[in-house]
Amino acid sequence: MRVDLLSREYPPEVYGGAGVHLEYLARELRKLADVRVRCFGAERDESGVSAYQVPGGLESANAALQVLGVDLEMAAACAGADVVHSHTWYANFAGHVAKMLHGIPHVVTTHSLEPLRPWKAEQLGGGYAISSWAEHTALAAADAVIAVSEGMRRDVLAAYPGIDPAKVSVIHNGIDTAEYAPDDGHEVLRKHGIDPARPYVIFVGRITRQKGLVHLLHAARSFAPDAQLVLCAGAPDTPEIEAEVAGLVRGLDREGVFWISEMLPKPQIIQLLTHAAVFVCPSVYEPMGIVNLEAMACETAVVATATGGIPEVVADGETGLLVPIDQAPDGTPHDPGRFAADLAERVNALLGDPARAAAMGRAGRVRAVEHFSWERVARRTADLYASLRETG
Repeated sequence: MRVDLLSREYPPEVYGGAGVHLEYLARELRKLADVRVRCFGAERDESGVSAYQVPGGLESANAALQVLGVDLEMAAACAGADVVHSHTWYANFAGHVAKMLHGIPHVVTTHSLEPLRPWKAEQLGGGYAISSWAEHTALAAADAVIAVSEGMRRDVLAAYPGIDPAKVSVIHNGIDTAEYAPDDGHEVLRKHGIDPARPYVIFVGRITRQKGLVHLLHAARSFAPDAQLVLCAGAPDTPEIEAEVAGLVRGLDREGVFWISEMLPKPQIIQLLTHAAVFVCPSVYEPMGIVNLEAMACETAVVATATGGIPEVVADGETGLLVPIDQAPDGTPHDPGRFAADLAERVNALLGDPARAAAMGRAGRVRAVEHFSWERVARRTADLYASLRETG
């Protein structure tokens, strides 16, 4: 069976959870099928991986139109595939066109949903209507939809009530716990000036409304005074949100704040996660949140928003602490001050009880190992492909 995986992201050009998902899913699926990866960007030197760039004539077009141009070229290249499997709106249209053009099943994995990310209009302008249309069109016609959490499945059916619930399956994201494992070294901390003798709170994520970094920075004003704050935060959606974050960082009246804006290699992130007292995920929208699994696999306690699929990953009171949030339809907290205060309270609870935080970290790794392997994800995905071929 030949499977064509379609995605904007694929290593080394990865900036979010979908790219992480594709890297490991492709690796494990290759043990079960003939896998071709089609992605955006520069040419890759990996066998079976093809990259596509914006077609001539669209270089100055709206970003969403550029995506559709790439998608058409990807769809044309899918001739001969038995199944096409797209990830995120950036590639959903390619999968939809390939389905129609080549008469093959189209599987969509939903890592997020455009109707639940209205802030994307800041980034795409009128292109947000195009991205929403592309996603809706592809999901409505897909032969199967994979949701990365039960929360994501509920969101899919609420956002697109015309989709047959029987077509929507839940297959959680995974984690490579051989790669993501505690690292006892300190060279990365020393490189960035972080004091290994002092506890620190860490955030890892993009600078986007979705990830809630602004709320974390408000909460950080109330963190225990001896705690350091490490922000592995880059790839801002817009200059405006980057400026807002920069202003909040400058306004923190505390020592030991480290903002690392470049995308660090995984081994460096792993070491930073390992030595953190607390990992914080303040997202206002998170269908699954692979980064929580990454922290757990590194034996670090997690404080995360109780939204989307996060409660399916972080066991409240066992592997970390969940923060309640009362949200508007666009994800914004109705009471941002209350949300920031609750974040700070839970972070401080773990900073003030290192033994409890350490126990949660150990329990987090056990949970990651036992419940979230990529091998299991790939097997369930391959079984879904096979079922479509049997019914087709």
